[in-house]
Amino acid sequence: MTKRYWNITLEEMMEAGIHFGHGTSKWNPRMAPYISTKRKGIHIINLTRTARFLSEACDLAFDAANKGKQFLIVGTKNKAADSIARAATKARCHYVNKKWLGGMLTNWYTTETRLQKFRDLRTEQKTGRINNLPKKDTAMLKRQLSHLETYLGGIKYMTGLPDIVIIVDQQEEFNALRECITLGIPTICLIDTNCDPDLADISIPANDDAIASIRLILNKLVFAICEGRSSYIRNS
Repeated sequence: MTKRYWNITLEEMMEAGIHFGHGTSKWNPRMAPYISTKRKGIHIINLTRTARFLSEACDLAFDAANKGKQFLIVGTKNKAADSIARAATKARCHYVNKKWLGGMLTNWYTTETRLQKFRDLRTEQKTGRINNLPKKDTAMLKRQLSHLETYLGGIKYMTGLPDIVIIVDQQEEFNALRECITLGIPTICLIDTNCDPDLADISIPANDDAIASIRLILNKLVFAICEGRSSYIRNS
């Protein structure tokens, strides 16, 4: 994996509040190497380690995008949902930002069936055929479509398992991480001081509660993916 310069500065990380971890009573001892100190009952994350692992994650993302690999970004916290969708759309990645449906990856056949149903309903809506049905049937199908749009809208163009999954908040998205581990899908994971750093392929120690922190991490990864995709197109 070629190392590149991603312009990750301590100043911007401090400004985004990436260094603020959880309370000292809620920590995972395995995070000790990523913590520099404690202040007013809160663990302070070592930003030098954050910069190192974020840079490694960007290198991995660039190399994967440069080979035409597909990404899935997962983050279902309400306050981060819009940022997840924007970042994924910008980098042409698939995303899940509302709720992780159990077995979404490990039971891919069922997910594919749901996606096909979703596509069929969208087609019926676009052609107007859905409105030609009896009112009761139309209402029922529109409810189904709305439900599918909420939970599968971010993966509606996904035709197979992703090559890399980016997870925002290990604790919140543990089921998604577990499915990736089961299937051997490489993961990049944002981890706070209450997480296990040994579960993901690349763990980025950072504040997983502050929206500014999440956005900064996502922006760096998205930039790396976009650069990789541009290189892939140029070399095709």
